[in-house]
Amino acid sequence: MTSEFLGFAMFVVTMITLLLGFPVALTIAGSALIFALIGDFFDLFNLGILSLYPLRIFGVMKAETLVAVPLFVFMGVMLEKSNIAFKLLEAMGKLFGKRAGGLGISVIIVGALLAASTGIVGATVVTMGLMSLPVMTKAGYSARLSSGLICASGTLGQIIPPSIVLVLLADILQGANEQASELKGELVPDNPVTAIDLFAGALFPGLLLVGLYLFYQIILATINPSLCPALVKSNHDDKVSKTEINFFQLLKIILSPLILIIVVLGSILTGIATPTESAAVGAVGATIIAIISKQFNLEILKVVSRETTKISSMVFIILVGASMFSLVFRGFGGDTVVEEFLLNLPGGAISALLIVMMIIFFLGFFLDFIEIIFVVVPIVSPILIAMGFNPLWLGVMIGINLQTSFLTPPFGFSLFYLRGVAANDVKTEDIYLGVIPFIAIQILGLSLIWIFPQIVLWLPNLIFN
Repeated sequence: MTSEFLGFAMFVVTMITLLLGFPVALTIAGSALIFALIGDFFDLFNLGILSLYPLRIFGVMKAETLVAVPLFVFMGVMLEKSNIAFKLLEAMGKLFGKRAGGLGISVIIVGALLAASTGIVGATVVTMGLMSLPVMTKAGYSARLSSGLICASGTLGQIIPPSIVLVLLADILQGANEQASELKGELVPDNPVTAIDLFAGALFPGLLLVGLYLFYQIILATINPSLCPALVKSNHDDKVSKTEINFFQLLKIILSPLILIIVVLGSILTGIATPTESAAVGAVGATIIAIISKQFNLEILKVVSRETTKISSMVFIILVGASMFSLVFRGFGGDTVVEEFLLNLPGGAISALLIVMMIIFFLGFFLDFIEIIFVVVPIVSPILIAMGFNPLWLGVMIGINLQTSFLTPPFGFSLFYLRGVAANDVKTEDIYLGVIPFIAIQILGLSLIWIFPQIVLWLPNLIFN
């Protein structure tokens, strides 16, 4: 038995226990601690390494960027309670619903707007499922297409900034960048990466995905309009299509979330405020929108605060557990084994990146994106950065890859969210099959970003150079 074998066994056991549904934070930290004790028993692990663990926790506590997580969560949950999604869907349905594929276009546009303002996947999918799915079904839309559109549009919040995923990835990639510098024998990273850089780099890739979704919907409506017909007069008793809407009415509905997006994202990209400061502005702005919408009271504030605390606590307790896992994994020399494996692959850096992307993609079938960010990314990203990949570009690539984890059966969370609110005549099979074209579109988008890295790098270079 070797220390490297124990490191590999720890990784496998952790993956299996996560699949069995054990609590994530306790599983990650607990399996690491148990294997550390086993390694010490066989003189294959030095328990003195665990003395570094409090320093790691203190490092998490000191990370100012991570303060943005609860603030962005608060902003998203508060906007969800202000019923802004219902208003946007109603307005877009009236605007586009009278043409073939119009309701699908409405869902995609609203998904993009909500992604840039709330970023809460579950809330977006549930809201659009409750309001759009019955109207699309009544209009004659294919159940598979409707399900795919709603699930895919709801996941845009994972990559369109400001995104909690990008904040977490930025924190991980900062450490990975420093480790990569050590591997290359350098004192300072060549390409430092922050949450601001990731926000700027992810903006155009996010819009690229929106464009690809819209292109697919328009082509489908042109080739086979029977799958996504226009609303007809018999459907006019629907709330979505009951009345016409003019430009000024639409502007009035869109204006408040649009201003919030511009203030939050604009202040970050222009350097006026840090992501944490902008998140605080966003939280206050979301509260003001709720007050203006007459959707604010003490009970709603309690609910929003409780949800924010629950989500933020989940993220940070997993981060603390993942710190233990990565510490023990490195103590076993697991990072060295992974490095040697990737460096010795035929095809060099390209093969290494392809293998890592495939592993992340397939893990997304079974694991949550947070588990992958905190367990897998810290292991592989330092090696890939040391092999010459730009950390900013790599972070966006990983972010889009992680986005597919919400869509991939059998455990894609968007599929569960929609199944929970969809009518009984929408089969689970239709939901699962409906997302397949959109998974393919995301893989196409990922491929385009690989071939044309300037999609990611152009805006950060323009702003920060």
